[in-house]
Amino acid sequence: MFLSRQSSTTGRLLSTETMAVQSQEALCSDVHPLTTSTSNQSTLEEPQDPLTEVSLDQLPESLQVAVEHPGWSELMPVQARAIPYLLAGRDIVMHARTGSGKTAAFLLPMLERLDSAASHTQALVLVPTRELARQVQRDAEMLWQGNEFRTVAVYGGVGYGPQVDALKAGAHLVVATPGRALDHLLRGTLSLEHLTLVVFDEADRMLSMGFYPDMKEMQSYLPGRQIHTCMFSATFPASVMRTAREFIEQPELLTLSRDHVHVTDTEHIAYVVPPMEKDRALIRIIEIENPSSAFIFCNTKANVHYITVVLQRFGYDADELSADRSQTDRENILQRVREGKLRFLVATDVASRGLDIPELSHVIQYEPPEDAEDYIHRAGRTGRAGATGVALSLVSEAETLGLDQISKRYEVEFQHRVVPTDADVAEVVAERLTALLESKFRDRDRLKAERSQRFVGLARSLSDNAEQSELIAMLLDDYYQQTLHAAPEQPPLRRKLSSKGASGRKTTGSRQRRPSRPRR
Repeated sequence: MFLSRQSSTTGRLLSTETMAVQSQEALCSDVHPLTTSTSNQSTLEEPQDPLTEVSLDQLPESLQVAVEHPGWSELMPVQARAIPYLLAGRDIVMHARTGSGKTAAFLLPMLERLDSAASHTQALVLVPTRELARQVQRDAEMLWQGNEFRTVAVYGGVGYGPQVDALKAGAHLVVATPGRALDHLLRGTLSLEHLTLVVFDEADRMLSMGFYPDMKEMQSYLPGRQIHTCMFSATFPASVMRTAREFIEQPELLTLSRDHVHVTDTEHIAYVVPPMEKDRALIRIIEIENPSSAFIFCNTKANVHYITVVLQRFGYDADELSADRSQTDRENILQRVREGKLRFLVATDVASRGLDIPELSHVIQYEPPEDAEDYIHRAGRTGRAGATGVALSLVSEAETLGLDQISKRYEVEFQHRVVPTDADVAEVVAERLTALLESKFRDRDRLKAERSQRFVGLARSLSDNAEQSELIAMLLDDYYQQTLHAAPEQPPLRRKLSSKGASGRKTTGSRQRRPSRPRR
């Protein structure tokens, strides 16, 4: 249940099979079983009484009719696995990548779980981006054709009027980004009093977008009763695992099957990049991924220094680790990483030997290692203590052959992706910045809100003038650069004990429900 008001490329390959086995063991030693207990993080376990996967002809009639609209002849694996749990009202955390069919996995059971005769909001789906919110809404409307269910999508970066009108007309399902959902809760235009189901879609991306504080504050608006809660995530870094425990009392972990990749495996991603464009590609990838912490590997001290300077000049919190640094400097740098005070550490393999950094979300290989075994050791530095991580490699066309051989020898599944374009980055950054600004606006007191009214006219005038709008772009860029130094706020390592408020409901720390604010 949702916890209401509670804290809730490679050069030479190894020549012998013995070395291959040893390398695989090295990787496995860095990625512990998901059930391994640690002092700082809760673990997730697979169901003790698992439900059998279902086929299309085993679904309730209403669901069989629904899948006729898109013309499906069979269920996708994630749907066959998850639907029985959602129909049974069991809280789950599911490993599901984008494009796996997870949206229908939670939309289809709603046909059996929601009451079309009641006009109030009964289901809430939280998503990281406005595009995903619109997509989930479109999918719901397609699957629910012929039914009386109404869906409303609410997200930031657009006006409130149409969303308010749609909410007033009644919505059985609200699909929302966390920040905009919180805005409507503060305004009183959205009520969760009759909520029965909450879905966190792409939880890892929501954390990278910086939505954790908004998600936590939303808990204060939930009714004091059990709410069926599900979470879907493509990866399971430690932050997602802690988030699951923050919002779900006893989550059950679902993987696709015993034959599929387990969530404890690190996600391996390869970007093909021309050698002369690697520095720019690195920045774009980091902007898209927005890692909470990362090791960046280079093969030479010169490139370690160069990449460190590039990251620092761009605005990121980065430092380098090389044999040229004094022992005192090395210890201070590593302590900053362990304490979460340094996001990016750039190093060579030699400098990073023997380092054990918990909570490392990403490993980025700016240059592939000269030895195939080094790839295994590099990738094994993320995804520790039962969590998963992401290993990114920037390779040339020629170096992809080395990755193919690593894939075959060590059974590593690489996802080959295209380097994000400037337009891709602009879209993601705009969405993230909108969320940050709206969150900052919510924190302004009445005096500050009144003071800023002096500039509303100027803002409108500048935005209407194509040339003058560059001034607004400059101010936005300045603000965004200020945010690059710190990683998005993550769930704490240890959950705080909750206390009973005056109403008898549990409260999260000392945070209280905010009063309604005037409409903007």
